[in-house]
Amino acid sequence: MTTLVLEREPVVVSVTITDKRLIVDLSDDRSIVVPLEWYPRLAHGSLEERNNWQLLGDGYAIEWPDLDEHIGIEGLLAGRRSGESEKSFERWLASR
Repeated sequence: MTTLVLEREPVVVSVTITDKRLIVDLSDDRSIVVPLEWYPRLAHGSLEERNNWQLLGDGYAIEWPDLDEHIGIEGLLAGRRSGESEKSFERWLASR
């Protein structure tokens, strides 16, 4: 098993969501861009829900309270997609 070791903790400074991408800007001038389809709750959220995000802690993760979605920066850097099961996602989608 490989462990991701970071020289310093990444900190989020801004988040942008387009129709196809999640773009996270970090304090060290890097940007992480991933397909929105990696996070089905964001992909199915309204523009208002997607734009209602907040940082957790000092910026180690992003939370979308309206969508019950939380994404850690280390996971983004490691290329991890949503770990939510299809069954859980389908229940969430049906409750909307």
